[in-house]
Amino acid sequence: MSAPEPTVEQIRALLDTHIAEYPDFPSPGVLFRDITPLLRDAAAMRSVIRYWTTLIPEDVEYVVGTEARGFVLGAPLAYEIGAGFIPVRKAGKLPGSPASLRYDLEYGSAEIQIPENSLPAGARTLIVDDLLATGGTAAATVELTRRFDAEVLGASFLIELEGLGGRDQLPEVPLSTVWSIAN
Repeated sequence: MSAPEPTVEQIRALLDTHIAEYPDFPSPGVLFRDITPLLRDAAAMRSVIRYWTTLIPEDVEYVVGTEARGFVLGAPLAYEIGAGFIPVRKAGKLPGSPASLRYDLEYGSAEIQIPENSLPAGARTLIVDDLLATGGTAAATVELTRRFDAEVLGASFLIELEGLGGRDQLPEVPLSTVWSIAN
């Protein structure tokens, strides 16, 4: 007999006690949220992943996770729903001729890549990462995924920092978050 699905209240309480906060990191005025306490607690992580599966579309074929915490969370999520996993890497980490996209961030620019031939045309995908803040990386990941002629069914995040404009960067993408925090 399997355990009952965790409730929203249980998940919020669990995350409240399993996300560490570090003020002024990596720079003054930033409150860094660290998921390491969640990752080291197997039962808590299992509960979060099980709850998370209730928030995403049912017909996802591939979870597309952004380096690095999107790997850590996206892979078990993909496993749980029976989907493949596609890593989105920082530039220079993949052999061959990966698909690349350079984009601007609030404090500079970045480049992400997906391995060549990763997604078949028409693949039904879900973008996954740990945090939605300003939305730059998520929007770039959506755009890069679409270059494969893949269908982006949605984007899903463990944490959303409300008020930083992340949702505004993804106006046509259905979004879900496990835990939204007023910032």
